[in-house]
This record gives sequence, C-alpha cells and structure tokens, in this order.
Amino acid sequence: MKKFPFEMNMDITADQAAFFKTLAEKSDSGTLRGDYASADAQYVVAQNWAAYTPEQHALWRKLYQRQARLVPGRACDIFIDSLAGLDAAERIPQFDRISETLYKATRWQLAAVPGLVPDQTFFEHLAKRRFPVTVWLREPHEFDYIVEPDVFHDFFGHVPLLFNPVFADHLQEYGKGGLKALSLDGLKFLARLYWYTVEFGLIESPQGLRVYGAGILSSGGEIEHCMKSAQPHRIRFDVERVMRTLYKIDSYQETYFVIRDFHQLFDDTAPDFTPIYQRLKTLEALPADSLLPGEVNLSTT
Repeated sequence: MKKFPFEMNMDITADQAAFFKTLAEKSDSGTLRGDYASADAQYVVAQNWAAYTPEQHALWRKLYQRQARLVPGRACDIFIDSLAGLDAAERIPQFDRISETLYKATRWQLAAVPGLVPDQTFFEHLAKRRFPVTVWLREPHEFDYIVEPDVFHDFFGHVPLLFNPVFADHLQEYGKGGLKALSLDGLKFLARLYWYTVEFGLIESPQGLRVYGAGILSSGGEIEHCMKSAQPHRIRFDVERVMRTLYKIDSYQETYFVIRDFHQLFDDTAPDFTPIYQRLKTLEALPADSLLPGEVNLSTT
C-alpha cells in the first residue's frame, strides 16, 4: 500500500493527517492518486510540465478533440469563446502561461495541486482568486470515466469560465462563503450548491438551454444526456431548493438547475446564508429526482 506523506513527515499538522486519512477511507486501495510529498501548506506543488510524456500529451489531445466536437450547440457561448483562446488543444497546458492571461482578464490564477485538497484549503484558494488544478492526467483505460478529478476535468471544464468576470467574482464569493460555512455546520448545503451550479449547472440562452457546469463539459456522455434525454428534470434555479437537494456521484444527474444568467447566480448567492442553513437543518433533504408541485420541467430548446 502506498504511504501518505504524513507517514513520512512527522512535522505534518493534525488537520493534514486527518485529511490524508479521509483520502485513504475513500478508496478501496487505501489511497487516492496524487503525490502530496512535495506539497506546501496550501497543498500547492510545481506542475513540472517537462515531466509529461508524449503519450500523455497524445491522450490529452484525444480527450480534448472528443469534447471539442461535443460542446458546439451544448456549451454556453462564453465557454466556447474562452476555450478557443486558450490554445490548449495540442498538449497539456502550462499553468503559469495560462495564469498570466487569466490574471489580465479577471485577476485569477491557477494553483497546481496534487489532487483533492481539504475543504478549508479549497475555499481559501477560491477566496484569494486561485483555482486549484490537479497536475496528473488519467490513464488511457480511464478515457470515459474517472473517479477523481484530473487535469483534464479541472482545466477543460473549469478554467474557460474563469474568464467571465461575473462568474469569476461569484466563485471568489463562494470561497469566502465556504470559509464561513465551516463554522456554521453548513458545508453539506454549500456543497450541493457547488455541485448543481459550478459542476452540473445549465444556463438559459436565446438558442435554448446551454451547459456551464464543468462536470458536464468535461464528460463524454453527460453533455449529451443533459441536453437530449427525457429522463432528468430541468428546473429553474432557487438557492434553497438547490441546497436541500441530494445529488448522485456515480450516475448522470437526475435533476439540473437552470440559471437565467451569471448575474442571477452572483446576486442570488450574495446574501448571508446563515438563516438558510438554520431553516434547512429543520427540513428533510429532497431526493435527487424530486419535482415539487408548481415546478416546471424546462425544455432544452
């Protein structure tokens, strides 16, 4: 069994040791992927771009080409436009170069990380306008499905939208709200908000519904499922409804929440969530496939 850094470094904090223990508990093999040995206190590592092999760059190209064929007519315009400007089709991108361009656009930067990071660390990065991007790439046999987010998911799915000023500001405020939620026992509610927006959100457009969620945009199958399948619900975004709704991590989503635009996402999530957390603690969580009285199942076109 692979050892974690805390088994090799006695200077690691108790919080870090607890985090690595949770990683072990999430995997049948006793560990999740990612080399944390060289990570700093904020779990940041060097990308070491030169270490990527020709085979890994070739796999990246295949992943990129598949998704690039799927996003037209499905992804929102800002995603498609920003992706085209990143020049990332041929090889795994160099984070420092992308950060220079991104900082000029919205004052965000990329932070290379070995894999999953603790909730507090994740929120701290977002609050300081840094987006954590995993450095390792999936194996060829994981082309269609991967358990943990890799560099393709993090970069292809998330980075293009960071060029939208309103969405970028929302994500920073989400990070600040996450730090506050840790002391309010509201993390599970905030996690649902992130899941149903940043990862699996849909947005209205003059041409019909479009995708902005990274979990969909980086998926070879769900990007078609969310737009064409008659099975999932597609309902209008409501903060409390979203925070009350459970989600699935091992299947396509049974419900997608639809925002009008990114201004709605920013404005609706700006108020203090403290009273919302208190109300939701008194209510039963809603199943992922629930459709409440009065809710309209929206058409994709």
